Amino acid sequence: MSLSATPLRLSTASADFETQFAQRLHWSADTDHAIEQRVADILTDVKARGDAAVLEYTARFDGLDTDSLKALELTQAELKAAFDSLPAAQRSALEAASRRVRSYHEAQKKASGESWTYRDEDGTLLGQKVTPLDRVGIYVPGGKAAYPSSVLMNAIPAHVAGVSEIIMVVPTPRGEKNPLVLAAAYVAGVSRAFTIGGAQAVAALAYGTATVPKVDKITGPGNAYVASAKRRVFGTVGIDMIAGPSEILVLADGSTPADWVAMDLFSQAEHDELAQSILLCPDATYLDAVQAAIDRLLPTMPRAAIIAKSLNDRGALIHTRDMEEACTISNRIAPEHLEVSSSDPHRWEPLLRHAGAIFLGAYTSESLGDYCAGPNHVLPTSGTARFSSPLGVYDFQKRSSLIEVSQAGAQPLGVIAAELAYGEGLQAHARAAELRLNEVPPMRGVK
Repeated sequence: MSLSATPLRLSTASADFETQFAQRLHWSADTDHAIEQRVADILTDVKARGDAAVLEYTARFDGLDTDSLKALELTQAELKAAFDSLPAAQRSALEAASRRVRSYHEAQKKASGESWTYRDEDGTLLGQKVTPLDRVGIYVPGGKAAYPSSVLMNAIPAHVAGVSEIIMVVPTPRGEKNPLVLAAAYVAGVSRAFTIGGAQAVAALAYGTATVPKVDKITGPGNAYVASAKRRVFGTVGIDMIAGPSEILVLADGSTPADWVAMDLFSQAEHDELAQSILLCPDATYLDAVQAAIDRLLPTMPRAAIIAKSLNDRGALIHTRDMEEACTISNRIAPEHLEVSSSDPHRWEPLLRHAGAIFLGAYTSESLGDYCAGPNHVLPTSGTARFSSPLGVYDFQKRSSLIEVSQAGAQPLGVIAAELAYGEGLQAHARAAELRLNEVPPMRGVK
């Protein structure tokens, strides 16, 4: 039976648009209670038994039966050998992508990641000290999905931030190692790498074992077990985000070839049946052309079944009154990937406030951002772009406030602090400030 994909066709002029639009956008992030309980048990077990528990779960879930977790660590020589074994074109592409990602994050560090200080009129020094995290863990999907690009996007900004040690974990079911993933780890400067995955790998990174070192933060995508584990260990370690299904929103004015836009919708739909691809356009004829392109191109796609399921269940082609309305709807959605497929994208960009990444112009396909343009492809999903940002250098740094109060500065500040501290009933706070005044007043409330 031939596959077909017919995204829901909506019009903002329809009386029931809001209802249908809300239903199409809805995605339940409710967790499966069975998964939650299983993850909780795994985390508790790994925290208690360390290496032994990780080995047990790795044998059970990935089919790797060994008596030493050290045997599951990849050496730098193995990573380099994987890189050397790649075809020349793949080596070149990996290095070029790495250079661009590194260049972008170096610029990001200069713009937002430097320490600063100033002195006020009393000579008091105030400022901010930016320091990198000591050690981070990056989770890289394995098994059905193998993403060398995720290695670059997680490891390189950590490296640029100045993180001393980057620990990678990647599941290798039945011992199948993806050479591109290993080569990416070599190119990106991963310090140590272990062929473990799932909740047990997250637990090992969060709590530390005899073999796997405890990290300060865990980043990178994974399945429902990994997401649940990251959520549970937050507080013990930092995490980047809890990612939902991948999303693309295309704002089109009808000037881009319909085949290009159809393929851009496919590029997210092929990730996962739950992925969402939406097109907003004020030209109904153009929406017809994109639907025709979907019908024509779908049979040529190796992942046609996944694409069809995604577009049928979660996709939408939405006819808007104009591009301004399309921008308003886009801000409501706050998509992970936002393509402005217009002949004049800079006209619309100022109207767009909420998106993980904004791709301007017909030639800027989302896939270029995924692999090699330079900006990070780890982006907020499920509307969280309203308050979240892409993964970046700043995720691997922390900030400490710097305060050096001069004797002159301690006089007016001490009076202010003491007044507020007495108001809060914290006499020791007040007295600590008052003792530094040139003329020390008697403590209030003491006879």
